[in-house]
Amino acid sequence: MRSVLAASDDCIKIIDLDGRLVFMSEGGQRVMEVEDFSKLAGCNWPDMWTGGGNDHARAAIAAAQAGRSYRFQEIANTAKGNSRHWDVQVSPIIGRDGRPESILSVSRDITALKDSEERHKLLAAELNHRIKNLLTLVQAIVGQTLRAGGDAARAFHAQISERLVALAKAQDSLMKTTSAEADLDALARSVLMPHGLEERVRVEGPPVRLADRAAMAFALAVHELATNATKYGALSTESGRVEITWRFEDGLLRFEWRESGGPPVSPPTRRGFGSHVIERALSGYLSGEAKIDYRPEGVVVTLAAPVCALLAGN
Repeated sequence: MRSVLAASDDCIKIIDLDGRLVFMSEGGQRVMEVEDFSKLAGCNWPDMWTGGGNDHARAAIAAAQAGRSYRFQEIANTAKGNSRHWDVQVSPIIGRDGRPESILSVSRDITALKDSEERHKLLAAELNHRIKNLLTLVQAIVGQTLRAGGDAARAFHAQISERLVALAKAQDSLMKTTSAEADLDALARSVLMPHGLEERVRVEGPPVRLADRAAMAFALAVHELATNATKYGALSTESGRVEITWRFEDGLLRFEWRESGGPPVSPPTRRGFGSHVIERALSGYLSGEAKIDYRPEGVVVTLAAPVCALLAGN
């Protein structure tokens, strides 16, 4: 056991129920840069942490005293004053009477991992900046190309610009998280924000995490649906309303866009580009089944997609 503890790079400690440090493994002394453990023995373990780390350490001791485990990640200095980021698991050691008799703390140095995460965030932010610059450049090129094309070309330019803005908003939503994911609720509200529809659109559903491909699909589809509803559908009148809802059922995400209170609806005589965008984005990108139903009382768009497709990357 002594050899195992010496070989481990985890800092394994025994703490008494009052929070005093009783034991530190040989490997733990190495990673904590402790040369003489006798100088630390008996010290109050939470005092080895500052700020939020001290709060967590005290909460961990209280949890262990009550027979519960506690885990946290915080920064603390080694015995030589070098800052390290630690992942800490604290658990009670149960005695023969079934009650906690002491406390086990296992701390792992995750400094390299945290540094890597910070570098990833910086690179991702730079990539996001470059992508948005590229979208802006594409928008400018399209504008210059279509500027002399008359009213029809200007209308086409406006549609392309709106879709590029929707893509940029989806990209921003992705960058607000620590991983390449976006929240469906936040994404939908972000795309709808330029329309100023807060009082006329209800967005409701459980938390859903979307990978980059799924987020782009929903951003394009919601933007297209909102644009069509504003021009021709429920949101073209004062009394019109839209409900955007979703739920999980049988391993599927069931998403619905439902319009009401607008002008009477009749099926189109031909399928427009917008319909292709909606169906391609929702069904093709998400491996699901999308349907556009032109009901007299309002358009209803439904999607049934496997949950696993929401977190699938490119």
